[in-house]
Amino acid sequence: MNTPPAPPAVEQQKQFPCKSCGASLKFAPGTSTLVCPYCGAANEIDAPVAPAQELDYHAQLAALTSDEAMGDVLTVKCTNCAAETQLGANVTADQCPFCGTAIVATAASRKAIKPNAVLPFAVAREQALAEFRRWVASLWFAPSALMQQASTTGIKGVYMPAWTYDANTQSYYTGERGDNYWETETYWDTETYTEFEGGQSVSKTRQVQKTRQVQKIRWYSVSGRVADLFDDVLVLASHSIPLPLARRLEPWDLKNCTPYRDEYLSGFLAESYQVDLPTGFEEARGIMDGVIRQTIARDIGGDHQRIHQVDTQYFDITFKHTLLPIWISAYRYMEKSYRFLVNARTGEVQGERPYSAWKIAALVVGIIVAIIVIALLVKGGGAGR
Repeated sequence: MNTPPAPPAVEQQKQFPCKSCGASLKFAPGTSTLVCPYCGAANEIDAPVAPAQELDYHAQLAALTSDEAMGDVLTVKCTNCAAETQLGANVTADQCPFCGTAIVATAASRKAIKPNAVLPFAVAREQALAEFRRWVASLWFAPSALMQQASTTGIKGVYMPAWTYDANTQSYYTGERGDNYWETETYWDTETYTEFEGGQSVSKTRQVQKTRQVQKIRWYSVSGRVADLFDDVLVLASHSIPLPLARRLEPWDLKNCTPYRDEYLSGFLAESYQVDLPTGFEEARGIMDGVIRQTIARDIGGDHQRIHQVDTQYFDITFKHTLLPIWISAYRYMEKSYRFLVNARTGEVQGERPYSAWKIAALVVGIIVAIIVIALLVKGGGAGR
């Protein structure tokens, strides 16, 4: 009987047992330490002094099939929002951190570029949870069920994947430069004047010729070359959070990225990227293009600029696969998912919220009743006079 081949090894979240009691150590936000949640023992992470390494973009594309550049990652995919996360060790069921849907750990392995940089958590869970409950309490017309849920809802720490790109660019352009100048323009205007006729003052009008200064633009054809240097152009590699909501968590202190270590993920979830490396670079090019056009406009000078054509060449392209820390509470109300997010570096808070139709209707009815009562009182007071 032929023995079936063994399944490929996959990377799972590593465990770091406590030397005192054997429990799993967890990374303590705001520190460089792993802490035991039971006995309090602490292990310092040997963080490297050097910053996270920039990787060559074209070399990575050529090595996408290399075992050194790629790793087998065991992920769990949510059937509702399609988020792919790596559950903690020995976890068989959980809720999706991005939409709140219950998921069972039917995991699949896929090849993925290994992260090489991480922004460790700096905001503690207790602080993030307090911000969530404070935010819910401040919401007008929020459903009462949401208030009750907030008192029991947990909040999860998740690392969100991102790409950062560096590049030197040279852009050749053609366009036009517009310089303002002034001309004297003659025009006719209606003027009102007064005459006395038969002892009475009579208003009359007449056409008079006047002059005024008019601003015009003189256009010149231009062409030239500009150079730009881009550092850490950020592209979020996740579709699990609506992009406008995720963008409102910025800025991220990317200069404080540290080389990736498994220890920083201990006690947290990690999402796998859904935007691949070349697709991310196309998005980064769009961001760069906006900056390049600003540079071209400055190079053209004058009072107005028209850019007709831009041809940009990219040199020395490098990237980092970075993990960004967020605290997230995903909850469902009336079969719809809502999210509350905290940038776990800066404490920036963003959230989505439902409205209670009953509370809004009650307010409208109350205003209408108040208006009717006031009108009746005013009418009754007038009739009594």
